[in-house]
Amino acid sequence: MSLTKSFLTRPRRVAIATGFAVVACPLFQARAADLYESEAAAIPPSESFDKGRFGGIRQKLSDWDVMVGAGAIYVPKFEGSDEFELVPIPMISATFGDRVTIDPGGLAVDVLKSNGFKLTVKGGYDMGGGRDEGDSPHLKGLGDIDAGAVVGTQISYELGPMELYASVDKTIGGSDGLLGEVGANVSHHYDRFILSAGASATFADDNHMESYFGVTAAQSARSGLRQYDAGAGLKRVDLEASVTYMATENWLVRGQAGVGFLTGDAKDSPIVQDDVQPSAMLVVGYKF
Repeated sequence: MSLTKSFLTRPRRVAIATGFAVVACPLFQARAADLYESEAAAIPPSESFDKGRFGGIRQKLSDWDVMVGAGAIYVPKFEGSDEFELVPIPMISATFGDRVTIDPGGLAVDVLKSNGFKLTVKGGYDMGGGRDEGDSPHLKGLGDIDAGAVVGTQISYELGPMELYASVDKTIGGSDGLLGEVGANVSHHYDRFILSAGASATFADDNHMESYFGVTAAQSARSGLRQYDAGAGLKRVDLEASVTYMATENWLVRGQAGVGFLTGDAKDSPIVQDDVQPSAMLVVGYKF
């Protein structure tokens, strides 16, 4: 999953802890480690690269690699909002070998890697989940949605420059929702630049949809929005594109843009002000 994909896919909210931020708005919710892992893996040997300096990027070492980064993202105030905000995004993550990633959101382990297939299991805290009533005047009277623990799994297949994937994430607490995602990413390396693009579809169960897009009778009375039942199904479709510049063996700069399209019961919800959800991000990263 690309960095853009990780920052734009899930209920919109910002949470920062221990110098790490996750912005959930369906195409921008990736772990900070993706900044290092996905781009490093995409860099083939090239005469235009100093192998002495850049060869280490491709190596999978049996020790800890740490990635830190900082930047800003321009996103809707909540999923379905027609107002935007500029949010700083400091981040940090660490990888052990080529299978284990730890960040403030939790732990991800690649339990199986064979012939292009990879199975990943993950668990931790959904730092990008939840929603505050105070995020926007439009949410007044709807109450807060707490974040919760998350367990999930993802299976992916790499075919040349393309990656196909499918994932399932279960929130424990908060919405108690279940999210499924299928998508594809493709990348192309040119000199010190990496060009990437991706598309995905996100599905949600009744618990998730009711929490983020439903309006109960009590919420309707408090907020003035009409009562609304949101059912399970396809929640949104997302497109993204990014350009990464590998300045040195350690430094990279990434610009990224994406747009999500809310569908079905999410699109028709009275909470949603705009079913088209664009985002843009700029990040500078450093790998120790």
